[in-house]
Amino acid sequence: MDLQKPEQKHAGPAPAVADPRASDAALRASDAALRASDADLRASDADLRASDADRDRIADILREALAEGRLSADEHAERVEGVLSAKTVGELEVFIRDLPAAHQRRSAPAWSPAPNRPTDAIPPDPDDNVVAVFSAAVRKGRWRAGRRIHAYAVFGSVEIDLSEAIFEYRQVVIKAFSVFGSVEVRVPENISLRGTGVGVLGDFQVDTLDSAEPDAPVVYVDGWAVLGSVDAKPKRGKLVADILDRVQRAVDRKVDRSLRKHLDR
Repeated sequence: MDLQKPEQKHAGPAPAVADPRASDAALRASDAALRASDADLRASDADLRASDADRDRIADILREALAEGRLSADEHAERVEGVLSAKTVGELEVFIRDLPAAHQRRSAPAWSPAPNRPTDAIPPDPDDNVVAVFSAAVRKGRWRAGRRIHAYAVFGSVEIDLSEAIFEYRQVVIKAFSVFGSVEVRVPENISLRGTGVGVLGDFQVDTLDSAEPDAPVVYVDGWAVLGSVDAKPKRGKLVADILDRVQRAVDRKVDRSLRKHLDR
């Protein structure tokens, strides 16, 4: 009786085991590529033409360094002169590369739109009344805008131009009432504008506007247009200068306090 040998099954080739050293090498190569990409981006940013905002940012850093005693008065003056004549972002960064601010990661503040309703305490009584009855009334030029302005146009026209106004408050409310008349509101391009009015057989139109500046004023236009019109929109080419003035005053106050603290030591 012949005994058959059992068939031997030949196993296939053993699966390859990944070499951990190769994986580490791949990770290192990926990290190197990312760092090279970041360096390229920084180099390309350095070649960008510098804006006035870029120069102001560097000047603020130098001013704080002077207040902290990191720079002497002569060094500060020399660097500020160089900042004013710099053409590119890379040329600006040279003046602060030995200061701590240059090594801190700058993060843009979170932008949020202006609220649709005033959040500050607005008095019920108006600071200013602009009235036109069978006539015309205009408020324009360099004037101080209060927190609440009332406009009445009855068979007449009212124009409120805030493009050159001085904003002493961050939120301004304009109550506009138009009966067989018209109310026009014009604001600078770099503020926020909101409207919640109603038109009754008339036209109540407000061009919503959001400023990129977090401290920019907000103008709220509310009211009624009965067989009349209320129109609020930005005036192209007009910017409110008060924002820069307030920022500069705040920076100067901070520097003054730092200098006094430094001198009192």
